Amino acid sequence: MDDNLQAVSSLGDLIVEHTADALIYSNRDGIIERWNPAAASMFGYTFDEACGQSLDLIIPEPLRAAHWRGFDAAMSNGSTRLHGRPTLTRAAHKSGQTLYVEMSFALVSDEPGKIIGSVAMARDVTERFLREKAARQSK
Repeated sequence: MDDNLQAVSSLGDLIVEHTADALIYSNRDGIIERWNPAAASMFGYTFDEACGQSLDLIIPEPLRAAHWRGFDAAMSNGSTRLHGRPTLTRAAHKSGQTLYVEMSFALVSDEPGKIIGSVAMARDVTERFLREKAARQSK
């Protein structure tokens, strides 16, 4: 059985590493523990720079209080407000640039069902957002 678990774990690792969207896993305290290459590319931080850091690394300062209220509520009550549906939000790149990203969130629980963290999938939609904003303003 351990060999099968190891194979599944390795396959899971390969899937995460090759996923085109940014995948970020944080523990219950909001500390980044998983950061795939797409996240590194999108946000500008290497795995070594991001791993062990707070999610504040990519959350713009004006959004942090609301983020942590939602994060803490999800950890406490076991559900997210959007139930996995993607949402458009702002994120911060290492360079200081603001990104517009579509993100979806899910809670991760262990075998007994205890929430152990959160996983987010993110896609950079900055170019599309700015194009649509410019089109709206030109009307």
